Amino acid sequence: MCGRMAVTLPTDAMVRLFGAEPANDLPETPNYNVCPTNQIHVVRVEAGQRRLGAMRWGFLPHWYKATNDGPLLINARAETIAEKPAFRAACRERRCLIPATGFYEWTKDDAGKRLPWYIRPADDGPLVFAGIWQDWQQGDLSFRSCAIVTCSANDPMSQIHHRMPVILAQKDWGKWLGEEGHGAAPLMRPAPDDALQFHRVDPKVNSNRASGSDPIEAVIEDF
Repeated sequence: MCGRMAVTLPTDAMVRLFGAEPANDLPETPNYNVCPTNQIHVVRVEAGQRRLGAMRWGFLPHWYKATNDGPLLINARAETIAEKPAFRAACRERRCLIPATGFYEWTKDDAGKRLPWYIRPADDGPLVFAGIWQDWQQGDLSFRSCAIVTCSANDPMSQIHHRMPVILAQKDWGKWLGEEGHGAAPLMRPAPDDALQFHRVDPKVNSNRASGSDPIEAVIEDF
């Protein structure tokens, strides 16, 4: 699963990283507490060109009559994405890249208190999640929305959560975007065991109003 993340890369760095044409309505960075329904940075292909734009994090199937007409679909399970009516067309035709610096997950202590963890690349580079997107319109309301594809956790990540985002290596970006033909399904797998590191962070990040860089500061040593 992935339900909260941090994005600290400047827009111009993302443009260079992906070789993408930027839109004018991109969210501000850094943001250490990106929450569902926020606008997030997304890379997709249009007319053969990579575009860096903003999308609502929370996939809206075309049959939703309102943004809250059903479950908030921030993640799409890799195991069922090709069959689920909400996701199957997007999985075939509208795949995207979702950049991040890190993401959060939660465990519970013996008293049931939620304990947040911050997960980031072991090499301190950017994370790029596999995503899918969809245009949605009802009356005068219209959104371009997206979801992060998730898979079973690798061994280290399973100490925190049984799911994790599908993290794409740079060599696989073109395949996921459909720039290099078909066959993206094998990319929906856990990251290597040595790809990530994680540490406990302050419970203040449990609030979607937490801001500044404090949410990612460690409160205990890394595993």
